[in-house]
Amino acid sequence: MANPTLTLIASSTVGSGGASSVTFSSIPQTYTDLLIKCSVRGSLGANYGGLISFNGSGSGFTEKYLEGSGSSVVSGSVAQFIFAEVSSSQTSNTFTNTEVYIPNYTSSNYKSVSSNSVTENNSTLSYADLTANLWSNTAAITSISITASTTSWVQYSTFYLYGISSS
Repeated sequence: MANPTLTLIASSTVGSGGASSVTFSSIPQTYTDLLIKCSVRGSLGANYGGLISFNGSGSGFTEKYLEGSGSSVVSGSVAQFIFAEVSSSQTSNTFTNTEVYIPNYTSSNYKSVSSNSVTENNSTLSYADLTANLWSNTAAITSISITASTTSWVQYSTFYLYGISSS
């Protein structure tokens, strides 16, 4: 892609009451790719992850992941699109940083999606996750929901959706 341009489509910052999910709807079909950048923290004391769905459905995903925890490495497959999340038991005021890249989101082919996440924690237990996903659906992506697998995202969690065009 020559000279890609990022355009902010939408953003969301979680308020004082927390939020169980964030949805970007009516996504314009005028870009070649999409990029989501988020900084999130979950409200429970255990490590979980964020769940992503397209067009109102979390089904049809196949995910391969590689995760390092500071002391071990695991890999595997799951049937839901998941990324890492900092829990409330980890270092105060730290957030997971995640990027999700969705090329050819308007294509009539299945959609490949990749993500990387890093949890911040002032201890030996932190996570770095890389995922490769396939959404087995030929529909163009018109909405994206990001749901906390814990109770909710805490205040100041942020979500940004960008459109990528080539010029």
